[in-house]
Amino acid sequence: MLRPMFPAPAIPTFPAGQSVTTSGLLRYEDVTQDGRLLPIAIPPALGGLWREVIVPHAGARNAIAQGIIPILTRLTIQSFDQPIRVDRGTEAHSGFILSHDRRPAEPGAAHLDDTGREGSDVTRLYMQVWSEIRGTAGRLSRNAQAGELGLAGALFAEHVFTRPLGPPDQRRVTRLDVEGYPSVPEARYSAPAAATAQEAPEGASWLGDLVADQTEHVFTLDQTDSNQHVNSLVYIRMFLEAVNRRVAGAGHPLKIRSKAVDIAYRKPCFAGDRVRAHVRLFDLAGVLGAAGFIASEGDKPRCYVRVLLGP
Repeated sequence: MLRPMFPAPAIPTFPAGQSVTTSGLLRYEDVTQDGRLLPIAIPPALGGLWREVIVPHAGARNAIAQGIIPILTRLTIQSFDQPIRVDRGTEAHSGFILSHDRRPAEPGAAHLDDTGREGSDVTRLYMQVWSEIRGTAGRLSRNAQAGELGLAGALFAEHVFTRPLGPPDQRRVTRLDVEGYPSVPEARYSAPAAATAQEAPEGASWLGDLVADQTEHVFTLDQTDSNQHVNSLVYIRMFLEAVNRRVAGAGHPLKIRSKAVDIAYRKPCFAGDRVRAHVRLFDLAGVLGAAGFIASEGDKPRCYVRVLLGP
């Protein structure tokens, strides 16, 4: 995969039975007028991984039976400059690994609890997911020839294992004592704080102050999904609309597109909630971007978001 525009773990070699290559179809709204894939069109490609690999996986089934679910906490998405044809199918290679984070160990201390079990200092368990999307190179045109498959976009998705319906003191999961998953995954992952998704990238400079968008957004059932709350992609669309208004108000050229999105989810929204985006523009070596958060009046942010823009 090409160098990410926002920091994200590199795609690994997936263990057997934890990846899949699937085909898909594009909608007209998934690509720009010149054929570049939009970042917000990339996450649906994970549907093949969930349906064909995760749903039938013994570990996933047994964890769900105990009320343990991987909750999406961060999406880092990148669209490349490769134009692809909207009238041809796509290919997505997607996979997952499990990982853990733990408190720093004292010098010489073993990672054992008082029953001799490993992992007493584990703080979180994660499901990390990656996907690379390829499409038929070229542009939709009566005379254009279809090319080879080209890399059009990629994403990294961070999920935290939790018991969302359990008592508050039992929601944190630090062991997976279920058949099909390791109790404590071998891989180590230190998740960045959610608030880092409202920071400007390293080397960028702010262009003005953080300002609440003039438009309040009201959620209805149209923005929800089967997870019983507002869909994760709705926040991206809402934030990009606020960014567009801020960019236009500042007099920047408008023939631009979103090229990368980094969003960290903190608290879900529901039908009837009213929220507003708070946006601040930045410049990164001549590349325009924006960062901020989405929140209800007087409440803490529901999510933090940053985007990179470009022609």
